[in-house]
Amino acid sequence: MTTGTGAEQRHLQERASYPNLAGRRVFVTGGGSGIGAALVEAFAGQGAQVAFVDIAEEAGAALSGRLAAAGHPRPWHRHCDVADVPALQQAIADAAAALGDFHVLVNNVGSDDRHALDEVTPEYWDRRVAINQRPAFFAIQAVVPGMRRLGGGSIVNLGSTGWRTKTGGYPVYAAAKSSVNGLTRGLARELGAQRIRINVVTPGWVMTQRQIELWLDEAGEADLRRNQCLPDKVWPDDIAAMALFLASDQARAITAQEFVVDAGWS
Repeated sequence: MTTGTGAEQRHLQERASYPNLAGRRVFVTGGGSGIGAALVEAFAGQGAQVAFVDIAEEAGAALSGRLAAAGHPRPWHRHCDVADVPALQQAIADAAAALGDFHVLVNNVGSDDRHALDEVTPEYWDRRVAINQRPAFFAIQAVVPGMRRLGGGSIVNLGSTGWRTKTGGYPVYAAAKSSVNGLTRGLARELGAQRIRINVVTPGWVMTQRQIELWLDEAGEADLRRNQCLPDKVWPDDIAAMALFLASDQARAITAQEFVVDAGWS
């Protein structure tokens, strides 16, 4: 990430080191761009073996090649529409066959496309849920048997502050993302008995290229100044930093929790 002021760039270049993540296997959904790409890069930078899926095939291939060229283990990646649950679970199975069972799952994939209440059809509802809610459950279902064999693991689900701050313009997205907290708490006890931890990282307004291009105009800058307690923008690396911690052994006693990374907005 190179966008932002000099101070922001220096902050983003600093990353904690978690030696216990080296050699661990990590699966990320939606890992080709935006927050997902930052997650893939962050885990690769720790020496982890990363696998990811994304619907953006070219972006995923470019990311994988760039990391390999930088001397990191080349990520395993596959083009996949996560709305296709059999395809998603097959990708996880194939990645595990190639790399080994996964120690970490990051359920990152999401799409905050805008929509109006009066325009939502049952078909549109189902498609939004198929992207923003359903993949998390079925990715967990696919990785948990391997985590049991490993004797534990860490699942990091990405939530959203949109429903907390009552942001308008995407009611189906808000409904789907709010359920991430329920899914996390609903599985925590069952998985915890097997030393599988599950937590939520909830980003605020993160400055991905998509967000910058679509929404960061003069009004958006004013929103940031008015709503954030901290003056600096939130970047994808800020989300990745929290995910690294929760995936590491330093978070061994943490499960069923939500960690909000939004510069104090919500």
